[in-house]
Amino acid sequence: MASTRDIRRRIKSVKNTRQITKAMELVAASKMKKAQQAALAGRPYAELMARMLAALADRVEEAHHPFLTKREVKTRGIILVTSDKGLAGPLNANLFKVVTDIKTPAKYAVIGRKGAQFIARTHRNLLADFTVTDRVAFAEVKVVAEFMVKQFLEGVVDTVEILWPRFRNTLVQVPTLLPLLPLSSVKDVIADLRSDAGGSAASAPGASEQQMIFEPDAETVLNALLPLYVNREIHQQVLDAKASEHSARMVAMKTAKDNATKLLGDLTLEYNKARQAAITQEILEIAAAQFSS
Repeated sequence: MASTRDIRRRIKSVKNTRQITKAMELVAASKMKKAQQAALAGRPYAELMARMLAALADRVEEAHHPFLTKREVKTRGIILVTSDKGLAGPLNANLFKVVTDIKTPAKYAVIGRKGAQFIARTHRNLLADFTVTDRVAFAEVKVVAEFMVKQFLEGVVDTVEILWPRFRNTLVQVPTLLPLLPLSSVKDVIADLRSDAGGSAASAPGASEQQMIFEPDAETVLNALLPLYVNREIHQQVLDAKASEHSARMVAMKTAKDNATKLLGDLTLEYNKARQAAITQEILEIAAAQFSS
């Protein structure tokens, strides 16, 4: 049995660990709430864009836009969204498993230090790596989106896809691979935007699509809107990934705190037993000394 001094030292260490993990759990919970609010704040933007694209859908020739042109896929372009830090449970490991299962030629642009380290460690083709803050400002994500769109238009990659941990609820984050470019059709884009807007764009009052007038012409407006749509989609998924990261970290820290509490109880019991055994031994020694005298 360990000495009482050793057990006291372990108890102090576990108490410190529990205090740290509890603080990290509270911080992650606060950041998760802010990330969820930021993701929901994009709904009005998605609604307005859906209305404008719906008004444009029947006025332009889709095949003329490079985002809508199908071509042979030789090299996939994938944006991998991971965390900068660990202590988030299996969040990053689940994403890396999806990357490992990709057998076709692919080039990666990575958001997050953990993803960049994994791509470099496994000798995959890394185009660039980026970092974003917890606020996930649109300007930060726009740099990533414009970089990948440029690679797509120049023929370096034949698709643009994004792999991120989709936030389902506090306990579940699902690795999801979403194709972005080439777009299938403007109508699919509209359906996606209306889904993200909570389905409200179709029934919004005053949303008569025939009343919109586009200057200088509908095709020019479409050429401007489609890049905005791609930027918006990537920004939305990075916001979602941040919510998933903070949620996974909160759950991991809560589990660590609960384990520390359980371990603390076991150590306290062990300490009490050791202390009681030492007291009993002292009493026996005193009694034996008195009996012998």
